[in-house]
Amino acid sequence: MEQKRPTARGSNSVQLRRYNERIVLQILRRVQQASKADLARAAKLTNAAVGGIIQSLNREGLIEEIGKFHGGGRGQPATLLKLASRGAFGFGVRIDRTNLETVLVDFQGKVIGRRAHDLLLPAPDKALDIIRWDIENLMELLTADEKTRLTGIGLAQPFNLGAWLHELGLPEGNFKLWDHFDMTKALEQACGLPVFHENDGTAATVAELFYGHGRQHDDFLYLFLGPAIGGGLCIDGDVVRGKSGNAGDVAMIPVPPSTLSTAPKPRKTSEILLTRASLVALDRHLAPEAFPSHNRLDLQAAIDRDDPLAQEWLDDCVAALTPALGAAFALLDTPLIIIDSDLSGAFAERLTSQLTEALEKAAPEARSTPDILFGSFGQDAGAIGAASLPMFFNFSPRASILTGGVAKGSAGAAA
Repeated sequence: MEQKRPTARGSNSVQLRRYNERIVLQILRRVQQASKADLARAAKLTNAAVGGIIQSLNREGLIEEIGKFHGGGRGQPATLLKLASRGAFGFGVRIDRTNLETVLVDFQGKVIGRRAHDLLLPAPDKALDIIRWDIENLMELLTADEKTRLTGIGLAQPFNLGAWLHELGLPEGNFKLWDHFDMTKALEQACGLPVFHENDGTAATVAELFYGHGRQHDDFLYLFLGPAIGGGLCIDGDVVRGKSGNAGDVAMIPVPPSTLSTAPKPRKTSEILLTRASLVALDRHLAPEAFPSHNRLDLQAAIDRDDPLAQEWLDDCVAALTPALGAAFALLDTPLIIIDSDLSGAFAERLTSQLTEALEKAAPEARSTPDILFGSFGQDAGAIGAASLPMFFNFSPRASILTGGVAKGSAGAAA
């Protein structure tokens, strides 16, 4: 745990040791298991240095031995190591315009417990009560010793919750109350744990980097298609935040207006992507006279039964995503686009295949197209992303640690 590590800021050797420990943890997170010799080669450290790091991480309960490997050569078999799943824990809270979700994850990113509520976002005080109750219940899944290994609470939510309600077809409700409410501070005071706050798209990108496709890919644009659409950017194995924390916010990319009869009338000659590429738009298209009326399971069922209205929306969604992602690819030159969603199964297959085909048809002369992969976590991406934030701050080999690190819970700490 972070509090057990040396904290002397004036010692370069101590900080370098902490950095190298995190490099070793990152390697194990990516390859799943490795010997001491494997770790030394990958981290470009001596066997003696890695041996000391292994002893330290073992004492702290962050790694464990899983057996011996007989490579067929002479000498003693190598001991294989992996991350200790119960070595650390994190809570993740995802706040969205139409749902609240809280998860508890272990050091390997596995969800131990989950609470979810499909509802139009309530007032902040009511939401805080729901989240606090969920955290208290999930806390009971841990032993007394494991509770001391909690790294904190990650909070992921769209910035500007009270904006773009017209484009999303949502009532004003309680959204404006969130514009000046500090949920980070309120949640920290209510639960007594450090809280790490990020844009929901950036948080989900951290989850994909830490526990998903990012273990094999260092450069990708990430999208999450939920009630609205969000995104994040990963370059050279690190998440890019941007000046205001909105890097990768594809929702704001201008696109032509929708051709669907159920789409809200555009206020300008163009729309923003979230108007067309969102599950709110699907909900509205399925039953405009009763909108909003469908929860996530209803939308999934419409896709699974090949509802013609659902396919009409998907065609319109892909038509909006194609120019937006084409522009993003031209600007960023990332070889991979990962897109995840609250919907899965047949939706994942249709979205990736239609989008791949559309991007190939639209590609300019002498230009390739990015690969498209569906994300690793589905409806849990935002909450697992949130839970990844305290893990990321406590255990990621960010270069800033070499100069003493940054204060816990700050916006920059998570990226």
